[in-house]
Amino acid sequence: MSISTTIKTIQDIMRKDAGVDGDAQRISQLVWMIFLKIFDDREAEYELLEDDYTSPIPEALRWRNWATDPEGITGDTLLDFVDNVLFKTLKTLSVGANGNKRAFVVRAVFEDAYNYMKNGTLVRQVINKLNEVDFNNSKDRHLFGDIYEQILRDLQNAGNAGEYYTPRAVTQFMVDMVDPKFGEKILDPACGTGGFLTCALENIRHKDVKTPEDFQKLHKLIMGVEKKPLPHLLCMTNMLLHGVDVPAIRHDNTLARPLRDYRPSDRVNVILTNPPFGGMEEDGIESNFPTTYRTRETADLFLLLIMHLLEDGGRAAIVLPDGTLFGEGVKTRIKEKVLEECNLHTIVRLPNGVFSPYTGIKTNLLFFSKGEPTQEIWYYEHPYPPGYKSYSKTKPIRIEEFEPEKAWWYNRVENEFAWNVPVQVIKDNGYNLDIKNPHKVDAEHADIDEMLADYEQLLVDLDQTRNNLKQELMAALGGESA
Repeated sequence: MSISTTIKTIQDIMRKDAGVDGDAQRISQLVWMIFLKIFDDREAEYELLEDDYTSPIPEALRWRNWATDPEGITGDTLLDFVDNVLFKTLKTLSVGANGNKRAFVVRAVFEDAYNYMKNGTLVRQVINKLNEVDFNNSKDRHLFGDIYEQILRDLQNAGNAGEYYTPRAVTQFMVDMVDPKFGEKILDPACGTGGFLTCALENIRHKDVKTPEDFQKLHKLIMGVEKKPLPHLLCMTNMLLHGVDVPAIRHDNTLARPLRDYRPSDRVNVILTNPPFGGMEEDGIESNFPTTYRTRETADLFLLLIMHLLEDGGRAAIVLPDGTLFGEGVKTRIKEKVLEECNLHTIVRLPNGVFSPYTGIKTNLLFFSKGEPTQEIWYYEHPYPPGYKSYSKTKPIRIEEFEPEKAWWYNRVENEFAWNVPVQVIKDNGYNLDIKNPHKVDAEHADIDEMLADYEQLLVDLDQTRNNLKQELMAALGGESA
């Protein structure tokens, strides 16, 4: 049985349980189990490599000792064990006098995790299905990466993950263009499920990591912060799946710390992030920032934080909405600060639908380095693929679509999608960064014959769609009457 079929079967089993309400809880339930299973599979590796390895989890609570026997405890006995022994112990797991880092990871994962299932027999069925996956098997581990993406899409469709799910193609493009190097400190201050961090990890590993010692050093250089419990749990599991034994992922709100409290040692070389936007932070958060830049708009605060945390010469790529580009007031002052302290060299304008279905807000990818003021900004308008009018769940943006941008990146010339704007033009325009593509023909200036031809084709398409729907409806009604 394939992993995808296994995961689907598990989700179907959970749907029978009265305690699990909706996709978000189903996924949360599934992920803490997957975490324990992955952790146990990883421990099997540690035991082979380390002569004196000791598990941070009490022996009776290790996955292998209560979950792997398909005829093991079940029903009310299993439910009582999970609720009153497993969770209570792992939520308060001792890290010991020397601060056992692996114990800290387990405790951090379970601090905000919950067992939603109420039927112990169904819990046993889920566990038995999960045991069909061997996370030490390279093929299973690779395939699970795809399943992980499916889990995130399911959560996105549940309406709970919009602010922290970034399409893989966008993440990959941003990491490729920032090009993090081995030895650089890399941060995502709103890391969600860890997409940027794992992508950066794989990018560096394939280029620069030569030894196991290099990989261990790399682990400590990849850092993230996430304030919501479920994405934090997903991120920790994701990092573990990518071979990071002790993920440097804090469960916290980065914006809750005053800027003045950051020390030079907190600064980093690379920041990659898609911060929440369109929302407001809780009262008092804005007081952590200088008076002239105070706002409760989350995206604006993250932009300030990123500038503050970057080392001179550090690089950043960030997803921001159109509103940040043309906004006024505090937004204008923040943009002025960006252009004075950083080289905002590139803005990639994404079309509608990239983050469909949970937001229709148009977004942009901003690339900048700290330490030198902006002299000019290159814009690149990412087009839809031929035949596309928008993106959708079944037709998402693909990494192959970014090949033209990648080819243009290191040999920049103006073309139908790319244009250059001197910074003085931006300043004279009140720091409005919402510069339209000058090579794009406005609809009112388009060729009238082409517009009529498009309109006539649209009518033909509508007529065909209407006939198809009519035939399907008649067929359905005919089937019911039969």
